[in-house]
Amino acid sequence: MAPQGATIFGCASPRLGADERDFFARVNPWGFILFDRNVETPAQLSALIDDLRMSVGRNAPVLIDQEGGRVQRLWPPAWRQWPPAADQVAGLDTAAAARVMWLRGRLIADELSASGIDVNCAPLADIARPETHPFLKNRLYGDEAGRVATLARALFDGQMDGGVLGVLKHLPGHGRATTDSHLGLPRVRTGLDGLVASDFRPFARLADLPLAMTSHLVFDAIDPELPVTHSARAIDFIREVIGIRGAIMTDDIGMEALSGPVASRAADAQEAGCDLILHCNGNLAEMEAVAGALRPLGGLAAERTDRALAARQQATDVDIAALGAELDAILAGGGPDGD
Repeated sequence: MAPQGATIFGCASPRLGADERDFFARVNPWGFILFDRNVETPAQLSALIDDLRMSVGRNAPVLIDQEGGRVQRLWPPAWRQWPPAADQVAGLDTAAAARVMWLRGRLIADELSASGIDVNCAPLADIARPETHPFLKNRLYGDEAGRVATLARALFDGQMDGGVLGVLKHLPGHGRATTDSHLGLPRVRTGLDGLVASDFRPFARLADLPLAMTSHLVFDAIDPELPVTHSARAIDFIREVIGIRGAIMTDDIGMEALSGPVASRAADAQEAGCDLILHCNGNLAEMEAVAGALRPLGGLAAERTDRALAARQQATDVDIAALGAELDAILAGGGPDGD
């Protein structure tokens, strides 16, 4: 088996092809990520996940984006439809909203873990602002740093209790971006004092979480030349000032916020200090280029990613139906006990 790669890769379809299987066996990615194109039925999804793990000969992490709303990869009728987080906590006080987010995380985790998925790319700790781009805004948990941190922690804890590790995103804060980073490079011109007092605070409160994701944004106050994913200055700031201690993975390096060949995007992110490089589209030629541009995991990066994997835990034994009923009661206005 090859040394463990610093990559998280997607695959092209609902079934693993022989060329993909051979590629994954050769480059040994750290983990895999799934999208709508990979999902048909629960049985098919479980079989695909088994094949992915068999290709590398270990219990590799399998990631998904199951936030709810537009960012949801598992859909009815086999899986539950989740509203955007902003809609589900709107109008609730922080205590009730935190319970809703814990329940949401625990119920989502139950569905994911049933198929073998053990990492969900949530919670978000970005702060909603009037100017936040619509692609992100209703995915967020609030407009005040303390509430956002509390709700993000609750979602993370609920997922963990369901056996699913969370990914904190989008470092160090995406709320001020007015451009969709899937389509272009956002630039944040706010001064450092304002960012530290607001945008960065939820991430500082969640700095102990074992796995986090960068944003493809330029912060003029940190590094006016490079997006966070490619900026050693920004990654150092995230570690030394915000205090993030876990493994840092990139957002998808195929997004249009980044420029240049995909191999250069990957190498520049690794050189900047990102531990894991996320490539999502399942294009085998691109994945070959990415794998060839990167060093295997080693040193502090390997230590951090090992700690993230070690944080995975077995689901606690709960009455899922009762938790679902509690969530419905809170949202209907009956309170945590359904009164």
